[in-house]
Amino acid sequence: MPAASFTAEDLACRRGRRLVFEALSFRLEPGDALVLRGPNGSGKSSLLRILAGFLRPAAGRLTWAGTDVADDLPTYRAHISLVAHADAVKPLLSVAENLKASVGLMGASAATEGALDGFALGSLADTLGRFLSSGQRRRAALARLLAAPRPLWLLDEPGVGLDRASRERLEAAIAAHRETGGICVVASHGDVAVPNPLVLDFGG
Repeated sequence: MPAASFTAEDLACRRGRRLVFEALSFRLEPGDALVLRGPNGSGKSSLLRILAGFLRPAAGRLTWAGTDVADDLPTYRAHISLVAHADAVKPLLSVAENLKASVGLMGASAATEGALDGFALGSLADTLGRFLSSGQRRRAALARLLAAPRPLWLLDEPGVGLDRASRERLEAAIAAHRETGGICVVASHGDVAVPNPLVLDFGG
């Protein structure tokens, strides 16, 4: 799927009685990256949930290719790959089976071999999820990005649990995605290098 302009206009988020953020706007073009910085609880994950369509903003709107995403949320979601805090690796399925199942739920056919190799998981393809370390589980979740390419990547602390070599693979995947016109939104404490991004700092 080709990428398109992605904009947020005066977004606000309220959780209970707490105003998490307001008047938040950005515009991303194909090849752009947005990095979200700030301490835990500052609003980064809430923004990602809004961008993924799982949380309705208290104010403002999102547009993809000039169209309000709320007008056709299923079509918008078909452009998204989300890697959240939970890795969603089924303990009784192998790494390869987990990948095929996840991509199947996205309505795509799985190019599993290349995706597994992209995160050095080929030797673990037949290993059950329950035997994976936290870093291996994270790599299995990230492999979904490569198995079913979509133009908008939403990544919530994607470097958590990764060793240096795995972080470098992730950085290479993000760079390659951007080079082909993909857009990335990455919540990070700085452990994943994303060159020349737009930055939203929630630290204030």
